[in-house]
Amino acid sequence: MATKEIQVQKPAHLRPLMDLPILMDWFDDFVPFSFSLRNEETHPIKIEEFMKENELTVRAELPGVDPDKDIEVTMGEGMLTIKGERREEHKGAERSDFHYGSFIRSIALPKGTDEKSVHATYKDGILEVKVMLQPVQSRMTKVKVDRAK
Repeated sequence: MATKEIQVQKPAHLRPLMDLPILMDWFDDFVPFSFSLRNEETHPIKIEEFMKENELTVRAELPGVDPDKDIEVTMGEGMLTIKGERREEHKGAERSDFHYGSFIRSIALPKGTDEKSVHATYKDGILEVKVMLQPVQSRMTKVKVDRAK
C-alpha cells in the first residue's frame, strides 16, 4: 500500500513564532564573538514534523541527554511541548559551540489530535513523538434568530 504524505498547515499567526528558533540559529552562525539575541538560559530545539495518513510524527534533535532524566513531553490545549535540559560537562575546552542549559519547543497540533494516543521514543539523539489523528467532521448547526422587542 502506498503511503501519502500530507503537509500540516498551521495558522498563519503561529508560523513566525515557530520559525523563530531557525532564524536565531542563522543569526548566531553569522555574528562574531558569540553575540546572541537569545536568552542564554534557554535554547531552541530543532525539529521536523510530517504526517502520514492519520499519524503526525514530530522528531526533535536532542543529542547528549538522558531521556529518563532530562526530557519532558506534554500535550494539552492543542499544543505538544518538549522541555528538557542538557547539563554542562567541563572538559577543559577552550571553545565550545555546544548548547547547555534548558530547552523548550511547542508545536501547534492539528484538529482531531487524539491526546491519549501519543507515543514517544528516543534513539541516537533523536526524540520521536507520534500522535494519532481522528477524522474531524464539521457539522453545521442552524441558529434560530429571535426578533428583538
